[in-house]
Amino acid sequence: MKWLPPLTALTALVLCIWLRAGTGGPVLVDLAAAAPDVKVDLRYATDDNFFRRRFYPEARALLRPSTAVKLAAAQKEFAASGLSLKVWDAWRPLRVQREMWKVMPDPDYVADPAKGSRHNRGAAVDVTLVNKDGRELEMPTGFDDFSPRAHADAANVSGSAKQNRALLRAVMERHGFRALRTEWWHFDDADWEQFGILE
Repeated sequence: MKWLPPLTALTALVLCIWLRAGTGGPVLVDLAAAAPDVKVDLRYATDDNFFRRRFYPEARALLRPSTAVKLAAAQKEFAASGLSLKVWDAWRPLRVQREMWKVMPDPDYVADPAKGSRHNRGAAVDVTLVNKDGRELEMPTGFDDFSPRAHADAANVSGSAKQNRALLRAVMERHGFRALRTEWWHFDDADWEQFGILE
């Protein structure tokens, strides 16, 4: 896998076209450069997560260039309303997927590493919304809540949480993402199938 220095969203788009032309291998870009206004709170770079374990050596959210461009477009729409995306997870190495599967072997919440996940392809993000002060908006649950209340269509949540969840989903889908049925925070790049799994 090739690692690149920080890139602008425009450069990421050019790289995406370059890759589709078949002139290079798989590439991930740092979201801090490709979409600098997006907040990053990479939970798996800490032990503040369901697994109570740190999986990543540093808090860098990495994505496929075209996925990062889509996320930057969604961020721009949210910013017009005084909101911002906060990313909890992006590319997840397959080796990490294997470790998570040992603890939670439930394909409704953790993809089977034998098949790989959209995260393993650098084409999925776990996100929420924050206001201009950086405070998270009310959502149905916290991150990595493996319960029916976390489902994208869960009805037993507050009106405010339901409204915020709907806003997040509508904007993300407008910019080329698809929601996951069991996790309101998880969005796949609609074009994820064109990407291979990355270790």
